[in-house]
Amino acid sequence: MTILIREPCADGVIRSGDAPTPCQKSSGKWVLAATILGSSLAFIDGTVVNVALPALQKDLQATVIGVQWVIEAYSLLLAALLLVGGSLGDRYGRRRIFVTGVVIFAAASAACGFAGGIGTLIAARALQGIGAALLVPGSLAIISNSFTEEDRGRAIGTWSSFSAITAAIGPVLGGWLVETVSWRAVFFLNLPVAILVIFISFRHVPESSNPARGRLDSLGALLATLGLGALVYGLIESSSRGFAHPGVRVALISSIVLLALFLVLEARSKNPMLPLALFRSRNFTGANLLTFLLYAALGGTLFFLPLNLIQVQRYSPTAAGAALLPFILIMFLLSRWAGALVQKYGARIPLVIGPAVAAAGFALFALPGVGGSYWTTFFPAVVVLGIGMAVSVAPLTTTVMNSVTGHRAGVASGVNNAISRAAGLLAIAVLGIAIFSVFDRSLTRRLENVDVAPSLRQSLDTQRTRLAGIDLPESVPSRERTLMRNAVDLAFVDGFRCITLAGAALAFGSAVAALLLIRSDPRPARP
Repeated sequence: MTILIREPCADGVIRSGDAPTPCQKSSGKWVLAATILGSSLAFIDGTVVNVALPALQKDLQATVIGVQWVIEAYSLLLAALLLVGGSLGDRYGRRRIFVTGVVIFAAASAACGFAGGIGTLIAARALQGIGAALLVPGSLAIISNSFTEEDRGRAIGTWSSFSAITAAIGPVLGGWLVETVSWRAVFFLNLPVAILVIFISFRHVPESSNPARGRLDSLGALLATLGLGALVYGLIESSSRGFAHPGVRVALISSIVLLALFLVLEARSKNPMLPLALFRSRNFTGANLLTFLLYAALGGTLFFLPLNLIQVQRYSPTAAGAALLPFILIMFLLSRWAGALVQKYGARIPLVIGPAVAAAGFALFALPGVGGSYWTTFFPAVVVLGIGMAVSVAPLTTTVMNSVTGHRAGVASGVNNAISRAAGLLAIAVLGIAIFSVFDRSLTRRLENVDVAPSLRQSLDTQRTRLAGIDLPESVPSRERTLMRNAVDLAFVDGFRCITLAGAALAFGSAVAALLLIRSDPRPARP
């Protein structure tokens, strides 16, 4: 659920576009319709799929490692190719690349819906990530180049409002589809939306391009993708194979070499995908460090939360999807107020207080055990986390945009957006290692005094990588089945507590980063 809220600096990408070639007034509403619906494909997919994870894990008999890859394959390609997608639009036409992204995303969604195994689903999700990397920056750039300066603000507001509505209804709709139809319906939902977007785009959206800004850093994109992919593979596979496994070692060493080569290339390239010169600005460095830590905490926690709610707390998929509605509503209602805080107090104070409050929210997620009312268990944590994130996001966007000169604002916002996505990508892999370790030790300890048949214990041991998704044979006597189920549930809660406390530590670290690195009066870096 790392896309439950818009990534930081999403608006910045729009605001920093080239001088627009305004579309006719009558076409403006169609441009907004196409870009809002196109963005909604990625927003809905990011929120809905997490709610569907327990159902598809059970249906496909997948381990949690496989479930991690369902999310990671999408996030990896999206994070690594996001900046390339924007450059492709500049060079070959923003509408053309946007529509291409929608077509790829729709085809991949159909493949996800028809997937017969976890491997096929993961491959299709990777293809979805490629499509999203083309359509997300394309939708923002189209808005930038289709409205005049006086109309652009209203267009941005409309786009932002509908994005919030999409984020709110996505998990609930997805949960309802999983509950009443199938987890496959979550992916088929994208197809009619994609067809409508393609029709509107070709009929009403004007084409625009800027080849001078569209030079591609193809080698940089390749190195970033391979480096991040090797790193994530090594971290995820270490959960079951251990760090001593040759394949894990090769992957981790390769990731270090590839990412080092990526940084060397970006430092020497005339048109880098990741301009390292931007990090000479102390505010830009501080804002991106804060982004990485805070969104790592958010991505890791919100990945495992639906597994807890559905598999352990026995929430229905619809109820699990609705559990985070207060979070989204708080973000929506407080966003304008949070933006005003920057004008009144500067960015530094909100960027210290906001992540600190978010850290308290993550810590509150560690309190619930098994059972209890939502209103006394998870609701307080959701509310506190929502307040903390609401206070953080607008000042964070402002800091990034103000830390560089105007002509580099689009690149800066794109870098910050990509960093937030990469943070969630790596957090799921790293925190997955922690939850596997804690779950395994806790389950072993809890089963020491449980008298069950050796065959049942062996069946359970072979399924440990499924965490709370372990299936107990129907032939097990009721008493033994209850004891084993309780042991599994409590072991998962122990692991989930570890994740949320790690999230609290990361969020608090982001507050410290803001305190040490962010200046109260951010000034644009000199060119």
